[in-house]
Amino acid sequence: MAKRGEKIESNIKKLLQTNDKLIVPIKQPRFGNGEGKIEICDSVRAKDIYILSDVGNYSITYSLPNGITNHYSPDDHFRDIQRAIIAMRNHADKITVIMPLLYSSRQHRRKNRESLDCATALQELNTFYGVKSIITIDVHDPNITNALPLNSFENIYPTGLILKEFLDKEIKHIDLDNLIIISPDTGAVERARFYSSVFKSPLGIFYKQRDYNVVNGKNEIISHDYAGPDVKGKDAIVVDDMISSGDSSIDVAEQLTSMGVNNIYFIVTFPLFVNGISKFQQAYKEGKFKKLYTTNFTYIPEEFMKEPWLEVVDGSELLARIITTLNKDQSIASLIDEKSEVASHVDEMRLLLRKK
Repeated sequence: MAKRGEKIESNIKKLLQTNDKLIVPIKQPRFGNGEGKIEICDSVRAKDIYILSDVGNYSITYSLPNGITNHYSPDDHFRDIQRAIIAMRNHADKITVIMPLLYSSRQHRRKNRESLDCATALQELNTFYGVKSIITIDVHDPNITNALPLNSFENIYPTGLILKEFLDKEIKHIDLDNLIIISPDTGAVERARFYSSVFKSPLGIFYKQRDYNVVNGKNEIISHDYAGPDVKGKDAIVVDDMISSGDSSIDVAEQLTSMGVNNIYFIVTFPLFVNGISKFQQAYKEGKFKKLYTTNFTYIPEEFMKEPWLEVVDGSELLARIITTLNKDQSIASLIDEKSEVASHVDEMRLLLRKK
């Protein structure tokens, strides 16, 4: 997160028109048995503090006994957030935690005798650790805000950020008047409905039929069943908050291809690629999709970034605007609801094409 932090700092300096150093230096030493701690290396007294953490960054490592190297998990990152808060809690004026990928957000509801890590973590940050506000990006389930009914929890959608980049690069290759928006499952319907509204395009939905048995921590998908208008001859945008293994995304692309779709584009916020990208590489070679648009709000390996089908949109400026606006005690409502701005941009691009 250090490089992205420097990018965000650079953008904040431009917005505030200052050359002051904004990043507080820290040390993260480890004891021989793997225990960690955080040391704050500069004064934070009476400061407005923003702790930025990518809980999905597994590239960070630390040593364990007997020469074992351990990669950071989301749990390790969250513990570091807690350590940082403890180190400065009695000195900072207020603390805001920014987790673009919200900690344990995929475990957003409890079905059986199981933990509810995301909700309890949020409550801990607010009640025990005294965090003023929690900021996240495109949370897996917005209902998680119910865990904090009396506290500040802001969920920012990067839709405008991604769509502007998408339109700038793909406007010559996509037919805006013959477009369909696809939700790959019922959980992504609200997000897809937003895209459908701003593009003034029809919406199609895939329903996942899952096996009741849990294999490798999940219920295997038996089939994807499509419900919606005819897709033949149309360009399709498949939207979701994240790609995990990518199996369902590839399956949706294969089905849409067999149904006669012209071009398929994926737009997702978090490209987790937990099983690597070989399936996407193969699907791209076979012409099953054109591009995958995503963000750098969570870690992406450098070698993945070189793929011709992967377009990564930089979210540094958006995070800088969020921090700057909150620091001035101003409303971030315009950053939360971008629908009218995004819709206007789409209409402008459509009008420009018609004039040509």
